[in-house]
This record gives sequence, C-alpha cells and structure tokens, in this order.
Amino acid sequence: MTSPDPTLPAALRRWSRLRRARFPVLAGGALVLLLALAGAQFMEPSEPEPVGGPPMMRRLTEAQYRAIIADIFGPQVPVTGRFEKAVRVGGMIAIGTGSAGISPFAIEQYDASAQGIAAAVMSPSRRNRYLTCGPSDVRRFDQPCATQFLNQNGRLLFRRALTPAETNKYVGLARRATGQLGNFHRGLELSLYTMLIAPDFLFRIEHAKPGLDGRPGELDAYSRASRIAFFLTGSTPDDALLRAAEQGELDRPGGVERQAERLMATPRYEQAVRSFFADMMQFDRFGDLSKDPAIYPAFNSDLAEDAQEQTLRTVVEHLVTKRGDYRDLFTTRDTFLTRSLGVVYRTPVPQRGEWVPATFAPSAHRAGIQSQVAFLSLHSHPGRTSPTLRGYAVRQIFLCQDVPDPPATVNFTAIEASAHRPNVTARDRIFQHATDASCAGCHKVMDPLGLTLENYDGLGTFRQRENGALIDTSGSLDGTDFDTTDGLANALHDHPETPRCVAERMYKAAVGRDITWNERYYLDWLIGRFAADDYRIPDLMRRIVTSAEFFATTRPVMPGTLVRADARTIAGDRL
Repeated sequence: MTSPDPTLPAALRRWSRLRRARFPVLAGGALVLLLALAGAQFMEPSEPEPVGGPPMMRRLTEAQYRAIIADIFGPQVPVTGRFEKAVRVGGMIAIGTGSAGISPFAIEQYDASAQGIAAAVMSPSRRNRYLTCGPSDVRRFDQPCATQFLNQNGRLLFRRALTPAETNKYVGLARRATGQLGNFHRGLELSLYTMLIAPDFLFRIEHAKPGLDGRPGELDAYSRASRIAFFLTGSTPDDALLRAAEQGELDRPGGVERQAERLMATPRYEQAVRSFFADMMQFDRFGDLSKDPAIYPAFNSDLAEDAQEQTLRTVVEHLVTKRGDYRDLFTTRDTFLTRSLGVVYRTPVPQRGEWVPATFAPSAHRAGIQSQVAFLSLHSHPGRTSPTLRGYAVRQIFLCQDVPDPPATVNFTAIEASAHRPNVTARDRIFQHATDASCAGCHKVMDPLGLTLENYDGLGTFRQRENGALIDTSGSLDGTDFDTTDGLANALHDHPETPRCVAERMYKAAVGRDITWNERYYLDWLIGRFAADDYRIPDLMRRIVTSAEFFATTRPVMPGTLVRADARTIAGDRL
C-alpha cells in the first residue's frame, strides 16, 4: 500500500487512508475529482477586501518615548521628565493614545525632558559619539555640519525625512543660537531640543494617499514604516526601514513581509511583545499599588518589579521563544523566579539577585499567569483580597467583556467591617451581592471567578483558610463549573473568547483605534487564521502587519484635532 501524499492536508490524508480501506475499487479519475472537491474546503480563506479606518494622530506612550531616545542616542542618555497618567481606552493605553491630548503639565515635562536629552547629547563627554564634524573654532557656525547633524537626527525623531523648509528652520535656529551664545555646540543643542518638543516627534501623525474609483486609501510610505516599527518593535523605525520607505520597497510585493521578518528576528521584537502584554495586563497601575505592611510585610517596590518581570518573562518564553499556543498561558506551570518571589510562592530560590527558571508542581496550585503574584496583588485591596476585583479583571483583561461600574450609592461598610472577623471568608462577606437585586446582575458574572482565586491572599500567597475558616473555592465561568484554581485555568484556556480577545486587542492596539463597522469581517478572518495557526502570537502579528487592512484608510484626519505646542515660542525663551 502506498503512503498518502505528505503535502495533503491532514484531514485529506485521513480521508485517503479511509478510502483505501473502505473503497478499494474507486476509479482513479473519481478519486482525483473527490480530492479536488475536498481540497477546496481546506484552502486558506483569503483576506476580505480592505475597508480601512481613519489615519491617526497618536501621542507617544512613555515606553515608546524612552525606547526612541535609547535607540537613537543610547540608553545612557537620561529622560528626566515625569509623564502624566496615560489614557486607557478599550482596555489599552495603545488605543487611548489616539484620543490623548497634551495638558500644560505634560508640556512642562516634555520641555524638561527635551532640555535634559539635548544637553546630554551635546555634552563635552558625549557629543563626539553623535557629531563627526564641526568648526575648528567653536565660536563659528558650521552650516554643512549643522545640516548633516540635524537632518540625520530629525529623520529618526520625526520618522521621515525633513522637508527643505524644516531643514532651513532648524539650521537657521542653530545659526542664530550660535551667534547669540557664542558656541556652535550650544546652537545645535537648542535646535535638537526644539525638535524634541515638536508635535512631529511627540505625536505619530499619519498621512494617507487617496483611493481610486471609490476604493479605500492607504497610508503613505513613511506612515507605513511607522506603523510597522511601533507594532513590531515598540519604537521608531530604524534606518533600514526608513530607507525601505524612501526607496518604495514598502509599496512593492513582498516589501512589507521582508521588513517584518527582519524586525521580528531582532531583540526589539521581544520588547514589543512585552510592551503589549504589560499594557493589556495594566501593569502601569503598579505605580499606585500599595499594601498594608503589617499584613503583607514581604511587599515592597522590588517585589512589585519582580512580579511584573516574572509574568513578562513567562509570556515571552512561552509565546516567542517556544512559539507556544496563546491559550496555554492560562495553564502553564513554567515560569521564572527570584529569591524575593520565592518567599511569596514558598519555593526556595538559592541564587540571590538572579532569575532562575522554575516549574511549579501540581500541588503548588500555580497554573497560568492569572495565578501569579502580578495579577493577584494588582487586583486586590491594600489589606485584603477582592473576589469582585479579580473576577472583573478576568472578564475585562482576558475575555474583553465589559462589566458596568458599581452605582455611586454602594455601601462597602459591611464588607470592610467583617474583613478580619473569625470564621468569616470573602464568600460570606459578599453574600449581599447575590441577594441584592441592584448588585446581583453584575456580580454574578464576576464573583464566581474571583471566589475561586480566594486561595490566594492579597499579595498572592497560597492559603487554604481565611480567618480560621476553610475557603470554598467553587466557581463557574459561562456555564463551566469548577472548584479549584486549576479548573479556572482550564476554563480560561478553553473559552472561545480567550483567543478572540487577544487578537482583537492586538489589532486595535496596532492601528490605535476601535474597529470600524465594516472591519468586523476582517477581524473574523483574522481570528480564524489565528486558530489555524495554532494560536501562535508571532503568526498573528505577522498576519496583521502584512495584511492590506493594516494600511487601508478611509478619510484624512480632521484639522484641529491636534493640540500643538508652539516649539518656536518655547525655543525662543531659551535664547
């Protein structure tokens, strides 16, 4: 018996074996016809026709700002300004950047950061790293050198080549500053500072080409490069990607694919994955997290940093290094630990100050990232757990399901008063949620999830009793009942909204907005391909960045939607 063709889809190979066993006399021509008809069912569905959305103006996030400065000038250049609290829309800061303006406080901080960066770059100990030319007399202005320096760095900061008018403006500013300050390097410093407070740097301003014959438009080459870079690296386009935009490579077949493969093979891709999941899991909130030191003496800022890093290392190892199934993040027992985390997990870590790989035993009750300290401590109160907060977080973060905020008249006194009474558990305290009609509607979808996580205290340490009483961890998720944290892990793994949520969030974060009504067909196709690719995140990201929909546009940005800081006025104050 001949073996089935290994190039056939698995389902067809199985059918072929079955056919030979049950229909040995089937004519060869009929077999070819049947295989052709069956093969049509297994052809990969093509991407829907692009419909697009509006080009965006997106304010840089703090992580992107810092990454850009490190990529262009090096990690040794400090960013001294403070960043105001980010706007979160649809569960993601990356989506909120499309609607965030600039407050007076933010302008002051951008100004402080720009001054510090420009001064560091042009300092006597550093400027030779960035400046390969200059006048013999520092009091004289060297126009060719200034033009070279400002064009080179402006191209990276603005993510496009400077226009002739912009070159003249920044070179002219450096000339005037050199004359007034008597120092060529101080002149370049002021001009660089002015670039760093320009809207073209602080905002990712997209430009589009109109479509023909009623078809959607598409982003221009530089805007394409910017979307690709921030999605796949979390930072500004590098020189190679900008050259690809300038030379038209991104408009030719295979051009985007080649750049995507190149960027995904660099360490910067790993950083982009980390940034996405840190945003999705709301790790920015750790800056405001506090714990009662009398109840949780192990908690401090170092532990908070280690907790975040543990989850991100787990994510990257599983999704990028091992190219694992995204859903397995909720059941994996493999992770990384430090000694301080080992105290919370009650797992000895011999090396001080080092990360070590670890695999939790089944008896440790640590399956999935939702059982790790970062998630558990972030979604708890300073002095106790909160089944409601944890259940809400599971719904919102991992399943993209909105739950209404509580009414303003809610009275938390009874819950607070009984928090540490003997033989009282969280299930007893929140009994009112199930009996009060104004509470029950929302709490019935949150509390059953959070109550299963009550085996972990407000820091994330495993426990079996609270206030002396045995904890009942029975719960349910959309019709699936369980009574252990492992049961919750399996329910999250198998829930159909789990992969749909991350795919939807990833696309929205990539384009910086909610989907348009007509994009729902594209999203359905994308989620279907995610499943066909065994839920691998790198494949999902590659499909997004190489799809026509990623660059399609509908209408230009309306004038007046960008709050501009007048860079020339601010710069003039420094002269």
